[in-house]
Amino acid sequence: MAAKKTSKANVSKEQLLHFYREMLLIRRFEEKAGQLYGMGLIGGFCHLYIGQEAVVVGLEAAAEEGDKRVTSYRDHGHMLACGMEADGVMAELTGRSGGYSKGKGGSMHMFSKEKHFYGGHGIVGAQVPIGAGLAFADKYLDNSRVTFAYFGDGAANQGQVYETFNMAALWDLPVVFVIENNQYAMGTAQQRSTSSAEIYERGKAFGIPGEAVDGMDVLAVKAAGDTAVAHCRSGKGPYILEIKTYRYRGHSMSDPAKYRTREEVQKVREEKDAIEHVRDLLLTGKHVSEDDLKAIDKIIKAIVNKSAEFAKDSPEPALEELWTDIYAKVEA
Repeated sequence: MAAKKTSKANVSKEQLLHFYREMLLIRRFEEKAGQLYGMGLIGGFCHLYIGQEAVVVGLEAAAEEGDKRVTSYRDHGHMLACGMEADGVMAELTGRSGGYSKGKGGSMHMFSKEKHFYGGHGIVGAQVPIGAGLAFADKYLDNSRVTFAYFGDGAANQGQVYETFNMAALWDLPVVFVIENNQYAMGTAQQRSTSSAEIYERGKAFGIPGEAVDGMDVLAVKAAGDTAVAHCRSGKGPYILEIKTYRYRGHSMSDPAKYRTREEVQKVREEKDAIEHVRDLLLTGKHVSEDDLKAIDKIIKAIVNKSAEFAKDSPEPALEELWTDIYAKVEA
């Protein structure tokens, strides 16, 4: 089954500009993060989201205030899309006290309770049952909230994913399982690691509906997100979205990505880039001029450059921070 497309009709200039700005912010931020990593200012692992921007921007457009999200280690884009400030995200990446986790979590472990972002997680697939737990709490509270639990095509082969599918279907939990299928997991092509051509169809065994979506088209993602959220919010239980996307960089900054050709990556960039797609819609619809788009890019670059300077100027965590945030205080 081919990933679904959506009509471009009835999309306002404001919506297109919002999608363009949000995706461009993520890309420019990730490009800057890659530079800082190369300068030795970001330690450990660093997984960039370049190429996959339409996935999270489209789904955030379908979310409402109070909805939750939890994801894996390729998470910077999710943070920015849900409204977390670039300054705090970059400071956390560089291990500074001005970061969202006070510089102690780094790329894979930062959180924002205010933005209902429950973390990137370094253990492959471990965030999926956490997402079901968040949805269980919302169902218990009967507050009509929905949780987005993101994971990749590689994590889709983990056993805990299917244990979670079973419980989510059994309890009709309001969770959207989002498979960000960038086709290569860490470095193994999907056709070499996955027995089923369409991963979302595995939900049928549990009675969970779903669909495949063109993840390089933010409008298609938004439309599919609306369908999934409406299903969950109405009490019908979980929904699966397999969003077929493509990352332009390696699995992490240390990955030379020799398992695919440069020509393959360039072909996707030239023919399917999500940001260029919206850019073309804005220009062909005569919503904006080239100069308008250059001005937007200038503003976003300034935001990203400011975040890098904020991170550099922010101090490292004090030694006493080693002993904080370990236990939760519980009133007797």
